[in-house]
Amino acid sequence: MFAVLHLADFALHAVLRTAHAAPGRPHALFADTGKKSILLAATAAARAAGVEPGMTAPQAVARCPALVIHVPNATAEAEARAALLAVAFTLAPTIEDTAPGLCTVSLTGADPEKTLTAAHAAVTTLAGLALPASAGLARTPLLALYAARHLSLSSFSSSFSSESSSNSSPPLPSPIESKKKVKEQRSPLLHVSPETEKQFLAPLPLATAEPSPTLAAIFATWGVHTLGDLTDLPRDELVRRFGADGLALWQRASGGEPRPLRPVIPLQTFSASLEFEDAIETLEPLLFLLRRFLDRLTLELTASHHVAAELALTLHLVDATTHTRAFRLPEPTADPAILFRALHTHLESLHTAAAICAVRLSLTPARPLVRQQGLYDTGLRDPQGFADTLARIVALVGSDRVGTPHLADTHRPDAVTLAPPSAVIPAPAPPSVHPPLSAPLRRFRPPLPARLEFTAGRPAYLWTDRLQGEISFRSVAWPGSGEWWQADRAWSRLEWDIALADGGLYRLLRLGDAWYVEGEYD
Repeated sequence: MFAVLHLADFALHAVLRTAHAAPGRPHALFADTGKKSILLAATAAARAAGVEPGMTAPQAVARCPALVIHVPNATAEAEARAALLAVAFTLAPTIEDTAPGLCTVSLTGADPEKTLTAAHAAVTTLAGLALPASAGLARTPLLALYAARHLSLSSFSSSFSSESSSNSSPPLPSPIESKKKVKEQRSPLLHVSPETEKQFLAPLPLATAEPSPTLAAIFATWGVHTLGDLTDLPRDELVRRFGADGLALWQRASGGEPRPLRPVIPLQTFSASLEFEDAIETLEPLLFLLRRFLDRLTLELTASHHVAAELALTLHLVDATTHTRAFRLPEPTADPAILFRALHTHLESLHTAAAICAVRLSLTPARPLVRQQGLYDTGLRDPQGFADTLARIVALVGSDRVGTPHLADTHRPDAVTLAPPSAVIPAPAPPSVHPPLSAPLRRFRPPLPARLEFTAGRPAYLWTDRLQGEISFRSVAWPGSGEWWQADRAWSRLEWDIALADGGLYRLLRLGDAWYVEGEYD
């Protein structure tokens, strides 16, 4: 069995997929931007207003003043093609990129019931990617293509009713067998079983088999207008009259034969990029496009049994500069919502010096993390949510003020550096072999500025905003210094332990000519 995924008006939908266009508006695709450019495709809203393929731009706008004009975009078509292939890989590993907007899948050996469900899910996924597609399942690739194209031209329900009302042609075969027949008729999936092949092919127009102009003219004079009319003629007589062309046409009219596919090799890199026709200055269209990218890239990751460990975002600006940011995920994932949240958190606080003319997004693949949770594991329950919260805090207070403190490699007291928090909380350190020799010091951060009164050259009274009193005891001074070899990092200090007459033991600190109370002993 073979399946065909077909996107009618592929070039138009590829452009609309990456354009942040308002839904419901009439859109049309023209060959170029000239006034005499020919209309190639139009949306349903545009066709309802009288816009038809073959019109020039002035003719189309005269019929529909609200028409939005687009031109083919090779980058957008490549992105839509990649999305189509990514969805096709969810059906089977052997797929063929048959033509733009057309993908053939070999379902040999697959379970028919599961295949029908998977094919319906694939069409639904493409619709969620803004690529309205139809699918056909049949014994041969050509017959599956006929079924998919038939659904693209008209819905199955209208086709079934029109064919049933005609006495000259039999009704079309039913689609997927299901209890909900109303939904079946609206489903963009048509399964042509071997028992119903002739019933399906008979009413199709002869142009479906793509005869040459010469043969089409001859058969028109004979009154042969459908595939059924042609296959009713003796094949040997057609071969005798028209040779190889007649035989090939008769075989196409009968649905063709199974053929080997030209398989597509799955991609080993996961990236997406697009150049904008008009530079963008707001966040909304950029986020819209990035979500489209992530929907497609995560499908490719899932098909290759990978997850994303890192994201790399590059924004090209109109002033020839670029903004690049790498996101190391706290836990590898293929969930597009989580990846999009990381991008959104970064971009909502980003201000570029110029408008954005192009964007590129890359994912670094990794194998899914598989581990057995232990009874005493201290890992975070939601690493992605924790990272997102930290990113929002960083956007508010700055990256140099958020992190986990670590002792710096220096003798400077209370010197720490901030490092990114770990996804796994480390186990508590074992108790010290040697107990502390003094009471613990509770530091004031920042130290309390102090004023001192001296008697005979010795501190006698202390004033701060939080405490004050007569100094009843003062220890000898403890000098400290370090990093004298670097002028910008050199430090020097003097410390005293003091006791106030009203009670309380504190550490007095002198830095240059300034005095501070650094902390209080328990």
